[in-house]
Amino acid sequence: MAELLFELGVEELPAGFLAKAIIDLEALATERLATLRLEHEGVRVLGAPRRLTLSVVGLARSQRDLSEQVLGPAAKVAFDAEGRPTRAAEGFAQKNGVPASALRVVEVPGKGPYVAADRQEQGQGTSAILPRLLAELVRAIPWKKSMRWGSLDESFARPVHWLVALYAGEVVPLTLFGITSGRTTFGHRFLAPGAIELGGSIADYVARLRGARVLVDPAERRAAAAAELARIEVERGLRVRRDDTLLDEVANLVEWPRAVTGAFDEALLALPEDVIVSSMRGHQRYFATERVGGLDNRFVTIAGTVVADEALVASGNERVLRARLADAEFFFAEDRKTGLDAMADRLGGVVFQTKLGTVAEKAARLAGAGGARALSGATPECWARAARLAKADLVSKMVGEFPDLQGGMGRRYAELANEPPEVALAIFEHYLPRGGFESVPTAALGAALGLADRVDTLVGCFAVGLAPTGSGDLFGLRRAALATLHLLLERGWHTPLGTLVDEAATLLAGKITWTPALREKLLEFVRTRFEGLLVEPRRRDDQREPAVGLAADCVAAALAAGFEDVPDAAARATAVARLRDRADFEPLGVAFRRVANILDGQDASGVPDSAQFVHESEGALYAAFTAVRERVGAATERARTASATAASAAADYGVALAELATLEPHVARFFDGVMVLDPEPTVRRNRLALLGMVNAAFLRIADFRKLAVGQGPK
Repeated sequence: MAELLFELGVEELPAGFLAKAIIDLEALATERLATLRLEHEGVRVLGAPRRLTLSVVGLARSQRDLSEQVLGPAAKVAFDAEGRPTRAAEGFAQKNGVPASALRVVEVPGKGPYVAADRQEQGQGTSAILPRLLAELVRAIPWKKSMRWGSLDESFARPVHWLVALYAGEVVPLTLFGITSGRTTFGHRFLAPGAIELGGSIADYVARLRGARVLVDPAERRAAAAAELARIEVERGLRVRRDDTLLDEVANLVEWPRAVTGAFDEALLALPEDVIVSSMRGHQRYFATERVGGLDNRFVTIAGTVVADEALVASGNERVLRARLADAEFFFAEDRKTGLDAMADRLGGVVFQTKLGTVAEKAARLAGAGGARALSGATPECWARAARLAKADLVSKMVGEFPDLQGGMGRRYAELANEPPEVALAIFEHYLPRGGFESVPTAALGAALGLADRVDTLVGCFAVGLAPTGSGDLFGLRRAALATLHLLLERGWHTPLGTLVDEAATLLAGKITWTPALREKLLEFVRTRFEGLLVEPRRRDDQREPAVGLAADCVAAALAAGFEDVPDAAARATAVARLRDRADFEPLGVAFRRVANILDGQDASGVPDSAQFVHESEGALYAAFTAVRERVGAATERARTASATAASAAADYGVALAELATLEPHVARFFDGVMVLDPEPTVRRNRLALLGMVNAAFLRIADFRKLAVGQGPK
């Protein structure tokens, strides 16, 4: 075992590029090392604006020897009637480096005899593999944008200036971007720009760079930036407004954090807080400070070096911010003269999408969304007013300069114009959540308006051929779908997605041609986002956890039984996931998957006739189901009531599944005792009806065929 240290020295990477590259390179290296059978004790990726570093500790000196059984074609395809290898067998043998005579036949459970080859491969030395591996990893990093420089054909996020590649203390010979690898790195551009000779260990590397005023570990650098903010708070008597997102960003903009303060004219505090903060953080990356009752007129910025004259730096920062705030002051005054109603009238000149019309037309559609209005509980007048003004600030001078303030400025202007408080709040909240697990609206009016807005966008864009493809998503339809799901989940609204889609399509009737195929495509798109939402464990900004982090097969089973009632589908997925925690889940899952499988393609309609039961296991299953049916139905109905919370619905579905789980031994005995597809038609129909009755109770909650349990017979 030895250690690999690989560093790319580059021109300053953008903060967003660096953060993503660290994650991507670690994943790529871990996956590629596994593929190459190179054992190790851990992969770690570090990075600072001028460097990206890969460390692999405990890296084996050679690949692990390969010895595996490779499955080929079915035996009946691999050998002819006389037992001679066919071309399929010979091709399979050649591909795996063995003679056709070495092939053997193995039995694959549930599939029959197949041909297999025993493939052997001796591992290569790691030193011989590393040059190609490192070059592949560098080229595989997915940058948002790349560039070329000089006369090179290769591209990278920024020009590369040096390479360090060391394995077991020795240089790995490698040439990339016209640069040959070595053991020399460089310290801070201004504070310690000299060359540093490295020994090869990550610990030595981190320590030497720290001594050269470079904190290469992002976590250490972030902690140092936070410590600088804390230092300033103590030394200057400030209270820095917490902003973790900005802290993450500035920590990846500098190699050696140093806090510097500044101030602006107190008279400018008359501007809305959002305007001041946006001016500081959006362009200058300044941290706002607070005093009792609101913002302070001082700010803090994180410099990337120790400056000789902090007053001079502060003066420069203040001059830039002063100009920004002066612009904001002018825009705010001009917008107040105009007013929201006049702004709303100008939305007819703003194109939303060429085929879908203007933003004014979109606002009119929102006003006509009766289904969403019913969810909001608002009066027709209140709904119409909120819909008219929701997008008005898009044409304001302030939002034109500070796009991140859309909605926020609309709320502020509505408050100043004495609009109803619920309308002002809805103007801001209909944009929530803006992405990921950001906070959702606090009031029903904004949530319902935002729901109508997202569904209108989804239907319209799918109809005119703008469905996302690959990484292209010009209108943010993936975010729109996720926001739709979040709103329905958080508000506990049971209105089916299909109903919302149908209403939006009706309102768009003059603009689009809507078909059943497009409807199905859109709903499947949302269903896929829903599945990912329930499976991926994430945390919301307010620390509350929605129903996420569930097993993928449990989610698939629940959604296969219906997903358009979003809160109900989430509750069912949660209940199925909890069922999985039972010690007897495997046999239970196998039994009921077997029920569903055997009914696939069969007519299981009708009511079983107990007088036609032939075997005692039929009567026992019928009696057991009859005993639990009423309790299962009652629990299911409780879960589906409008008043049910997410937790209570999941609990009630859990009760229903627990009752149904008691049927498992009866189902198993039934399959052991009878042939379901009996040759006698009357007996066969009666048994299928019995199983259909049992399966229908499960299908109200989940389709057990989607569960990853023992395969069972088809």
